[in-house]
Amino acid sequence: MKHFPIYLSMTDTRIVLSGGGAAALAKLRLLLKTEAQIDVYAPTPAPEIVQWAEQSRLTLVSRPLMLEDLTNAKLVYAADEDPSVDARTQALAVKAGVLLNVVDNLKDSDFITPAIVDRDPVTIAIGTEGAAPVLARALKADLEERLPPRLGFLARIGKSFRKAADALPMGRRRRDFWADYYFTAGPRISNQDDAHEKLQELLTQHLEARDRAGHVQFVGAGPGDPELLTLKARKALDTADVVIHDRLISPEILELARREATLLDVGKHGFGPSTPQEDIDALIVEHAQQGAQVVRLKSGDPTVFGRLDEEIEACDAAGVSWSIVPGITAASASVASIGQSLTKRGRNGSVRFLTGHDMQGFADHDWRTLAMPDQVAAIYMGKKAARFVQGRLLMHGATPDTAVTVVESASRSNQRVLSTTLSNLPNALATAAFDGPALMLLGLHPRAACALVLDPMKQELA
Repeated sequence: MKHFPIYLSMTDTRIVLSGGGAAALAKLRLLLKTEAQIDVYAPTPAPEIVQWAEQSRLTLVSRPLMLEDLTNAKLVYAADEDPSVDARTQALAVKAGVLLNVVDNLKDSDFITPAIVDRDPVTIAIGTEGAAPVLARALKADLEERLPPRLGFLARIGKSFRKAADALPMGRRRRDFWADYYFTAGPRISNQDDAHEKLQELLTQHLEARDRAGHVQFVGAGPGDPELLTLKARKALDTADVVIHDRLISPEILELARREATLLDVGKHGFGPSTPQEDIDALIVEHAQQGAQVVRLKSGDPTVFGRLDEEIEACDAAGVSWSIVPGITAASASVASIGQSLTKRGRNGSVRFLTGHDMQGFADHDWRTLAMPDQVAAIYMGKKAARFVQGRLLMHGATPDTAVTVVESASRSNQRVLSTTLSNLPNALATAAFDGPALMLLGLHPRAACALVLDPMKQELA
């Protein structure tokens, strides 16, 4: 992040702008929405600027900017649309120690002015660091359409009631009150006259209500792409007090959690150091018993090889309520990435999910059925078990040219797809040197249209 977004107080603040043409007008239309004192220096100002000065909305000085004009200024805009004049303004700003914005010149600017969605006092700033102004405008238009015009009215009423709402303890109870106001009670308020009475009634209800009990949501984070999160998973992250997450949860998904939420990494490393399951169980229960809304965030779907039952049993034993939010499992994401389906009429009417992480009992699988033609299976965490899988299948009659596809980091930007055969599986994996989470699909090859397929026979990326 090259530019850090902040909101500057404009109360009793002086902003200086040099310029009187189209660029100056564009900036002034935005700056005039603030409480700042605006001084414009322009020998030949546009008629609109003259009119604003006559209306006392700004101060107009019909001469070039001088160094002494920058005394007590917080911001200065160079908007003359003339490189030599803008360079002169820049030199004056540097000498005066004032933050400068040169219009349409990111390189020489100390700050940038974002696209703004205005629902005063609710404002949303959109910046692309100069990379995509068209995208910023498109996002602004989309948000303008989505946000109701009455949002500003609700926010102004809410702002005036904040001191009264401090009677509620800080934290979840206060957040619940404001959520109730903005999303349930507030939109039903028709006019400002009875707004405070309605808010006082709502506050009384929340003051008299008992503390909400802690609750655990077992949430599937999907394979890693944040766009594959369900809406219910997004909502859970947005309201969680505590997020207890696996190692494989992508940073982009963790970024969606509330800023105030406590994030706890209890990741397990395959065949390496891990947080003991009983410690994870205890952590979940401890936070829920303290009244927290807990999200136990699991990669993929929590019901597939997620040790979910053990954590549910710990909640039940402690009398903690829980619910499950399913997610897209890695098998679905992996098979989608190679353009195939897990089942196909006339080929296979069933599919098996196996885990190669826990080798205990692995030999007892029905390998004879899996070795038959046209069978499909998804093996989770199977990289280290590849030679064992190969041996069992060949021993039970699978052909050496049986298709095998291994998908690493399915759905993520660094996804890789290894297409090989059963006879070459261990060697192909060694050559590919996958170091991310990988899922093995037995009986499937990628369709020709799929990109990023690693061919171990050619030793090259197609």
